[in-house]
Amino acid sequence: MTDALYDAGYQAPSRFYAEADQRLGMRPSAWRDGGRGETIRWTVAETAYGPMLLAATSRGICRLALGLSPEALRTDFPHAAIEPGGAALDSLAEAAVAAVAAPGRPHDLPLDVAGTAFQEAVWQALSRIPPGETRSYAALAVEAGKPGAARAAGSACGANPVAVLIPCHRALRGDGSLGGYAWGLEMKRRLLAEEGGAGGLGLG
Repeated sequence: MTDALYDAGYQAPSRFYAEADQRLGMRPSAWRDGGRGETIRWTVAETAYGPMLLAATSRGICRLALGLSPEALRTDFPHAAIEPGGAALDSLAEAAVAAVAAPGRPHDLPLDVAGTAFQEAVWQALSRIPPGETRSYAALAVEAGKPGAARAAGSACGANPVAVLIPCHRALRGDGSLGGYAWGLEMKRRLLAEEGGAGGLGLG
């Protein structure tokens, strides 16, 4: 049954959902329906890695992307009401900029994200990697309960909606090479170097 749920991509109880009241706000059905019925507010802030797009619901950050324009939110949430956040997002953006500047430092920013059960299991595994360490995609697949699904674990990293806050930059190929990164390999190198984990240090 568990394998069937993962393979079908259904939402399922997991550690991510176990903390739903604190970490998740958008209902799984709303995610499946492109954010229908939700209001998503956005702002753009400067970071050491360039412009950062931050978008949030009333419950938390639903998108954090580096170098994307607000128009990209229409792809993620085609049925949501999307509005500029203005001063209301200033404090949240300031805290997110600080988190991006110090990727090895724990953060308590509220997240409003959702994925398939397997994606969320991978995101949880990523969040448990200590700063300065990395994990292979194969190891992440094992932690997520699907040994042998290294390629799918890599895809789950690529689907991470909140750059840095869920540290997918800590995922490497089994040979210790960088693999891919949505925001470019140079940014991945910089993030790992900031954490003291460049070059596959601590690969598990």
